[in-house]
Amino acid sequence: MAELYQTQRAMRNMRRAALQRGVIGILDIGTSKIACMVLKFDGSGTMRETDGVGPMAGQANFRVIGAASTRSRGVRRGEIETMAETERAIRTVVAAAQKLAGVRVDHVIACMSGGRPSSYGLDGQIVLESGKVTEHDVASVLASCEVPDFGRGREVLHAQPVNFAVDNRSGLSDPRDHAGNKLACDMHVLTIDGDLIGNLVQCIRRCDLELAGIASASYASARASLVEDEQELGAACIDFGGGGTGVSIFVKKHMIFSDNVRIGGNLVTQDLAQGLRVSLPVAERLKTLNGGVEATGRDDRDMIEVGGDTGDWEADRRTVSRADVIGIMRPRVEEILENVRQTLDAAGFDHMPSQQIVLTGGGSQIPGLDGLATRILGPNIRCGRPLRIDGLAHQLTDPSFSSAVGLALFAAHPQDEWWDFEMPADSYPARSLRRAYRWFRNNW
Repeated sequence: MAELYQTQRAMRNMRRAALQRGVIGILDIGTSKIACMVLKFDGSGTMRETDGVGPMAGQANFRVIGAASTRSRGVRRGEIETMAETERAIRTVVAAAQKLAGVRVDHVIACMSGGRPSSYGLDGQIVLESGKVTEHDVASVLASCEVPDFGRGREVLHAQPVNFAVDNRSGLSDPRDHAGNKLACDMHVLTIDGDLIGNLVQCIRRCDLELAGIASASYASARASLVEDEQELGAACIDFGGGGTGVSIFVKKHMIFSDNVRIGGNLVTQDLAQGLRVSLPVAERLKTLNGGVEATGRDDRDMIEVGGDTGDWEADRRTVSRADVIGIMRPRVEEILENVRQTLDAAGFDHMPSQQIVLTGGGSQIPGLDGLATRILGPNIRCGRPLRIDGLAHQLTDPSFSSAVGLALFAAHPQDEWWDFEMPADSYPARSLRRAYRWFRNNW
């Protein structure tokens, strides 16, 4: 735990130095595409206080000065499978973004969606010796959180304090200088397979880059797609990716749960390729241009020329109806949504003060998905596009770039993590397990 603490702090310090120099890269490594954005900061180095209590809390002014994306290679289900292929794709996209930006990028912040994420809710409590909360007390109460056995090979990706309470006053985002006798906190911890982080670090270094931070793709997508009220009152963000579907729950502007359904848009493409006996590129084109999940009376008569390059004139001129395409896509999309529903139920989403669900990611653009999701997930559904950020080209503002945009916000507007605080040298968050939503169920 102590080693992880030092690693995360080293990345935070690297990120802070890159921000002060004025340029940092954003790398969204997905199963379908790899996107890179180059951010330029105003160079003032000043941070404006917002929510959160740590030394990194606040925000900095930035704009996108270069962006590019390329087809992902060597990544399967959100995890690096072939190192050399992924390295080549990263080098390609970083070089393209650097060329547009006109500057060299040395440090990048990356996000990935795999690693079998697991959420934990931890809590801790201390007695206030001075009768008033100090910065040291905040660090001490975080260190007092009892940590379960995460399992062999698991690493902590996020560890964010989501609630503080002084005596009986709960729901505090910044408890410093509050008078009282006891300080309690609730913390959300997200763990993933350590091998995923190790492979990512190695791949980034092979590209002659330094890793200045890692984030969960589900967390980044929600940061970009949920509006402020949704993050405050509570909402779930469903990120339909190629290799998997990310699920995250926010309340009081903090992520309190995250998971990943290991079925994504690529499986829909494979179903089309097998069902219609076409190549994967043709199936992807059919899904993108003619796909859907809601059939109408016209779809039987709406014929689509499949095309092909087999050399057989009859086979290459074959046509299928749109109803056939929808008939293949719908069962798989229903399966994804049913898995999402089970994940939300396991997380206790029914106890949330708000039942809002936001769909984002490339797969969220399937026509009719919102209607199908309403029947399976609940009535409060909307399709979310990422927030507009300064300098980002219009073609990069569709839902498939939610993770990349959220990662830019993560770089410029960091939330507190427990490694932002000066922990007592002999004390790191140590053993009990509560559900991540326990505190708001009791207090909201």
